[in-house]
Amino acid sequence: MEDDLPTVSVRLWRADAIVLFDWLMTTDLDSVPVTHPAQKQALADLLSRLEWAADADVTGATAKDIAVAQSEVARDMDW
Repeated sequence: MEDDLPTVSVRLWRADAIVLFDWLMTTDLDSVPVTHPAQKQALADLLSRLEWAADADVTGATAKDIAVAQSEVARDMDW
């Protein structure tokens, strides 16, 4: 990421970060439907940023950690 570009800080719930990181690591971004190539690049940038900045308990989550996080995130879904 270029140092002179504007940035945004986003705080994520740990469970959301685990779910997003796992999904991004296991998804073929070429198969994700996009309407503009920048959307796919933004997802790749998000993955890179999570790899670089997230705590080891996010990037090193076990299958059990991921299952627990998925359950926590999905718990109050109304849709």
